Amino acid sequence: MDTNLNIPETKDLRADDPGAHSGIVIQGVSKSFGPKKVLDQCDLLVHKGETLVIIGRSGEGKSVLLKSIVRLLEADEGHIWIEGTEINGLAKRPLMDLRRKFGFLFQGAALFDSMTICKNVGLMLEEHSGWPPEKIRARACECLALVGLHQVEDKLPNALSGGMKKRAGLARAIAMRPEYILYDEPTTGLDPISSDSINDLIIKGKEELGVTSIVVTHDMPSAFKIADRIAMLYKGKFVFTGTVDEVRNTKHPMMRQFITGSSQGPLETF
Repeated sequence: MDTNLNIPETKDLRADDPGAHSGIVIQGVSKSFGPKKVLDQCDLLVHKGETLVIIGRSGEGKSVLLKSIVRLLEADEGHIWIEGTEINGLAKRPLMDLRRKFGFLFQGAALFDSMTICKNVGLMLEEHSGWPPEKIRARACECLALVGLHQVEDKLPNALSGGMKKRAGLARAIAMRPEYILYDEPTTGLDPISSDSINDLIIKGKEELGVTSIVVTHDMPSAFKIADRIAMLYKGKFVFTGTVDEVRNTKHPMMRQFITGSSQGPLETF
């Protein structure tokens, strides 16, 4: 087993001042639902400007962690700092201001079926920007064009394919010009070509917009293409973090089993 890679990157922080980091710091975060502990003293560091991919089996708490970062879910214990601001206990107004730095691509895109694509994309702008309707529409169309969607703004979500819905969800995520985007299974259920188009958009967001991204995925080809680093979550803790090259070459038994998709190894099978 690689012993030099399975310690989360919070070891790089000054122990007395984790809030000094410019990105996202997660320390000792736990979350339970009834008797089930999903996150267990979870530690992670996300560097500003990087794309960090989180992998792990279903039910390991990856989506729960994403939602905890922006306090859509409240952690039971632990600390999360975003650019030096601890979000635990943050009042409603400064929490909303902090959330405006984030875009979130939910599983299944989470578009509102009764709204046009343009309305879906411009929803946050309508609620928070104070812009007139024509400016919101122009920004929504601009974002749709950035993700390769044209002349769909007045359609309803049920008129779009799965891949198009994901791209519309991404257009909504970037509408507020976020500094961070959280992606929850962005390629799940898509054909290989649609999946790769989403990967290209994630890379484009980093290269052209300077976005910091956290991507939850089971799709290892996607992870290898988009990631600067990959972190593995197992039983509520990160057991490995490393670069793409380190992941490809690791002898860490859990990572080897996961990336090869083998039923043989230390990860429990059902």
